[in-house]
Amino acid sequence: MKQLLTILSLFVFFGSMAQDTYLHCGKIIDTKSGKVRSNKTIVVSGKIIIRIDDGFSTPSKETDVLIDLKSKTVLPGLIDMHVHIEGETSPTRYLDKFTQNQADVAYKAAEIANRTLMAGFTTVRDLGGSGVNVALRDAIAKGLVSGPRIFTAEKAIGTTGGHADPTNGMRKGLMGDPGPEKGVINSPADARKAVRQRYKNGADCIKITATGGVLSVSKNGHNPQFTQEEANEIVKTAKEYGMHVAAHAHGIEGMKRAIKAGVLTIEHGSLMDQETAALMKQYGTYLVPTLSAGRYVAEKAKIKGYYPEIIIPKIHKIDGELRQTFAMVLKEGVNIAFGTDAGVFPHGENAKELGYMVETGWSEMFSLQSATITNAKLLDMENELGQIDTGFLADLIAVDADPTQDIKTMENVVFVMKEGVVYE
Repeated sequence: MKQLLTILSLFVFFGSMAQDTYLHCGKIIDTKSGKVRSNKTIVVSGKIIIRIDDGFSTPSKETDVLIDLKSKTVLPGLIDMHVHIEGETSPTRYLDKFTQNQADVAYKAAEIANRTLMAGFTTVRDLGGSGVNVALRDAIAKGLVSGPRIFTAEKAIGTTGGHADPTNGMRKGLMGDPGPEKGVINSPADARKAVRQRYKNGADCIKITATGGVLSVSKNGHNPQFTQEEANEIVKTAKEYGMHVAAHAHGIEGMKRAIKAGVLTIEHGSLMDQETAALMKQYGTYLVPTLSAGRYVAEKAKIKGYYPEIIIPKIHKIDGELRQTFAMVLKEGVNIAFGTDAGVFPHGENAKELGYMVETGWSEMFSLQSATITNAKLLDMENELGQIDTGFLADLIAVDADPTQDIKTMENVVFVMKEGVVYE
């Protein structure tokens, strides 16, 4: 008993000497209330915010750490709902899959992950890769490499010849006939198997390509690519396995089928009409606009040879209608979640999306909330992420100015903490 009491006494003593971190913040963005608060102290113990004090509190122990952010604005770590962590835009992108080994992809992905974290994005949803994204998620969670918390779809699900068919554009001798294991389906039965395979491979969520895509090597960028029955089966099976579904969609009919099936988010929504917008509101579906991708692709299309020629007409069609579409989306009050499609443009530039949202007409605070509290809710992490509050994970970033007055300041994050660990 005496030995036990001694051990307990030592535990209490060293526990009381545990290091807490005090952050003196000139301003903080209260994403829950939509207000900016001044002169606050955030106290972090381990991975968790344990309290928020008015004014600038003095650390209570010699072991505590004080971080001076009195001249900065502090926000919750940002959440990007649409990235492709395994790769990045390049004129050689379409050749790379024939020249790069999986190890090459993994090393590049690790560098991309670190760059994304340094840009202030402490959580991302990865919407399609080769499976390296699953291993990277796990490596980050174990602390082997630095990067954001990843929720991944593993490999996106498409149809034969559709946007997520990995053999599009290849010569016939290489095409083969990929099936559900590779994420290619052609029936409700295939749909079930493909979802179950993604689950087996370690996916957190499901991504489908409900319509054609702009950057796939195929002619049509907006046609529907799943039957209603196939889309229904994907969502049904995903829900049975505890996963939500994100649907890449540019064209109207494919969007409607995905919404009616019960997907959580529509990615892009480029050619949406008012009827589809009303359907999204009826079903509670969120739109992830990915404005950054549209702008970047339109600029790169001016460079001859950057994209295959079959892609250029699709880029011009989509780009010609984007501004009109999003003006309508804004007017109709469609639910909005923040996502960028990083990888289509350089990773680390994700925060430019906030500026594009403001240019489109959403307010600065709404845009910041979409990248924090809204996305946390969609990831079922609303009690852990997206807010600066007691009991939440200490994912905190800081910028030089007040982003509700100057949204461009978000493009230069000067402080990054994830789960209580300072990275920048």
